[in-house]
Amino acid sequence: MRLNGERVKPARGLKVGDRLDVHIGEYEWILTVGALSDRRGPASIAQQLYVEDEESRLKRQALVVQRRLRLDPSATLQGRPTKRDRRQIARLTEGE
Repeated sequence: MRLNGERVKPARGLKVGDRLDVHIGEYEWILTVGALSDRRGPASIAQQLYVEDEESRLKRQALVVQRRLRLDPSATLQGRPTKRDRRQIARLTEGE
């Protein structure tokens, strides 16, 4: 996580107007702090306290679309191979 371009720990205090760069896996959010709350609350209220950059939102949506279009190799597998499948695999690997 970066706060105003500097790398910081998550416990760092925020001020109104601060810019946060948050990276989670492949995804990136660029947020501007709009307001602060003095207590913890639900996500719906927390979303009203910051503004996401339009460029950040568009990049993330494009990444989501790309991930949906990629073929997931685990989606084609249907559990363990059957006895017939194992025989065919053996023939291919042993060269029969």
